[in-house]
This record gives sequence, C-alpha cells and structure tokens, in this order.
Amino acid sequence: MNSLGKKGEDFVFILNYKLDQCLICPPDQAAKMGFYYKFDHRTNSPLTEEKNKAFISQPKFIPPSFDKYSYAFEKVMEEIIAGNTYLINLCFQSRLKSPVDFDQIMDHASSKYKVLLKEKFISFSPETFVKITDGKIHTHPMKGTISANLNNADQILLNDKKELSEHYTIVDLLRNDLSISAKNIRVEQFRYLSKIQSGERSLYQTSSHITGKLPNNYTEQLGTILFGMLPAGSITGAPKVKTMEILDRVELFERGFYTGIAGIFQNGELDSCVLIRFIEKEDNAYFYKSGGGITFLSKLKDEYEELIEKIYVPFA
Repeated sequence: MNSLGKKGEDFVFILNYKLDQCLICPPDQAAKMGFYYKFDHRTNSPLTEEKNKAFISQPKFIPPSFDKYSYAFEKVMEEIIAGNTYLINLCFQSRLKSPVDFDQIMDHASSKYKVLLKEKFISFSPETFVKITDGKIHTHPMKGTISANLNNADQILLNDKKELSEHYTIVDLLRNDLSISAKNIRVEQFRYLSKIQSGERSLYQTSSHITGKLPNNYTEQLGTILFGMLPAGSITGAPKVKTMEILDRVELFERGFYTGIAGIFQNGELDSCVLIRFIEKEDNAYFYKSGGGITFLSKLKDEYEELIEKIYVPFA
C-alpha cells in the first residue's frame, strides 16, 4: 500500500480481522479475481441498485441459542467486572436456513458500501472506516442501534445511558487511533442519528465524525496509517489489545473477513468501510455474522435482541 501510494497508483483492497489475509489489486483487475465492490459512488459492479428492481424476501435464519449467548455474555461481564475491558464487541454467527444469491444481494441491496468476494462472502456495510482526502483523515465510528419502528425510537436511543457510555468510549478510542498518524484531532460531530431502511423494517444508528491532519507525504504511508488503526475499534473494544485477547477466548467462531476492512485508493483519495452486515459461505452453508458492544450497563436480553435485530439485508 505504501509503495502503490508513493507511485500514485490506484488500488482496491480487502483485509481480514486478524490482518493475516489480504487482497490488493488495481481496480480494473478486481472483477477478474471475483472481487466486486461499491464504495459510495465508486463501483465495478455491472448492475446498480436503480436497475432491475425486484422484490426479494429477507433470509430466514437460526440465531444462536439464548443459552449459548448467555454463557458468552456472562464470561464477558466477568472480564468487565475484573477491569480487563470496559467495552467489548461480542459477535456470533447465525446459520441461514437456505442458500442466498450473492449476486442478487449485490445488485439489489441498498447500502453505502458493498463488497462481494465470489463464493466466499458479501458485506453490505453502512459503516465508514476511514476516508482520506486533501491530507485530512475522517472516521465515523458507529455505535448504538434500535428498531426505528418503536415509538420515539430516536429519543430512546439518544437517551440510553448504556449506549451513550459505549459511544463515548469508542469516540475516545478512535481519537487515539487517529493520533498515531495524524495531528489536530477533532470531533466534528458527536453522536448523530442515521436511519437504515430495509423494506418495512428500519433501524436507527448513532455515529460520530472525527478528523485529523495527516503529514504532507501521507500517500507514501497509506498502509502504515491503516494498519496502525487496525483492527477497527468499533468492532473490538477498549482497551483494544486486551479486549481482542478476551474475544479470542469467548467467541465461538472464526471472524475471518468479517469485521475486517475493504476500500479503494483512487485519484489520490482513499475510502474504506468496516466489513459488517455480513454473510459468509462455508462449504455449502451460509452464515450471517453480527454482534454488539457490551459494557457494565448492558442487559443480557437487550443485547441478545440487538444481535438478532442486525440480521437483515437492506433491500428497498
């Protein structure tokens, strides 16, 4: 990445959660490798959401049992009480009851970011990891989710003490991550609402906007900047290294590319997303991977329901 950035050459990339698998190639070569993408307005997908609209039903799934989730949740709470972590993003996988068509989801799902790796996974993520333009780096950590179909859902979310505490923590963590490579770190906008629509179903989520000023030669350090911030704080927790050690013990599956990142460097600008809202194919089975942040204020039933609430495809 540093070498390509120094030469000013465009590239797209996918990095997995543990940073031991990656795909990096020129944008015009990605399709030959089975890598299709949409990063905001940049795409190599032959179809767009505006074409060939069709009704597609939501996938049916088998969530992790409440007992299985409860066991992991209690282990996490023990670590929080012991002071080893104060925010941890606990994730599970839910098996889909029938196969899904990745190409169909790529064509029809409405999402800011979409990443398809043929026969492996698809992500339709609403979450920006970082954007870099004109020497300025931007990140938008996303923490806090609620069904928008509830009465006064937006106010319930904004007034939730647990969600507020979680958001403060992740904003502080991302400020620190940005400061590794950037100066003049600023929170431009704290905890703003966004709404995600999926047919008759919709969610409210809260995000913040944080910026920093990069050195003049930042294009020569693109890899160093990204890897210095990874894995993403919003899908690990704080303190990051200790929290990741806990996740390795309590999560009952391999994340793989789930909660990794993907992005594009083109015309001197970089845009990237966190690989959430994620379906993976393993052998002949399909799994939806989802999770949520746990703090000392978390309630077991609420966290379990949030994990399930996030299992959807944003079809128009």
